[in-house]
Amino acid sequence: METSYGQSQVLFGIDLKVNESEVVTLLGRNGMGKTTTINSIMGLVKVKSGEVIFVGDPVQKWPSHRVARSGVGLVPEGRQIFPNLSVYENLVATAANRFKNKNPWTLDRVFKLFPRLTDRLNNMGNQLSGGEQQMLSIGRALMTNPRLLILDEATEGLAPLIKMEIWDCLRGLKSSGQSILVVDKNIAALTKLADRHYIMEKGKIVWTGDSSTLNKHKEMQHRYLGI
Repeated sequence: METSYGQSQVLFGIDLKVNESEVVTLLGRNGMGKTTTINSIMGLVKVKSGEVIFVGDPVQKWPSHRVARSGVGLVPEGRQIFPNLSVYENLVATAANRFKNKNPWTLDRVFKLFPRLTDRLNNMGNQLSGGEQQMLSIGRALMTNPRLLILDEATEGLAPLIKMEIWDCLRGLKSSGQSILVVDKNIAALTKLADRHYIMEKGKIVWTGDSSTLNKHKEMQHRYLGI
């Protein structure tokens, strides 16, 4: 997959895969193309060449709403919840069970995952803390009952205790068989969570491997991730 902004090419032959019930990370320093990769998958940015295959369908020419309806749930960088809608309204606005899941995500299930949201049910989105907004953003994506959940900067800017709650949430989702693609900078947490990792440098995938191998390559982490 290759993507450009006008005459400026940003992605150069990106090749990555998320298998069913697998957790995969996309790593790299800021500005290396991670968010552009996610936006290309979601149809928010036009793909210049190559294919984006989702459940057997080439979706690279689909509008973003069709990609989302096909089963891709996005937790975007910056959360992007609806500030003038209540917590309840944010959660139900795009809720659906298009694939007839036997145990679908419902309000009760989201509130069990994030009890804090129960107390904020009638609060507007802009009345929530950053951590609560991230919980709401994850809950909103889960209410679409996605086949693939994508999180861009899953814990960026959050307090340590909230970060722990988010990682606990993701571990629970993995245990339930949810397919996840996650971007974050916490290598220690990600290597405990994920099955495989991709590292990006200047719009290219420069390394891929499992957590055990990534943990052994400290020099490579320093070179590409600044750790």
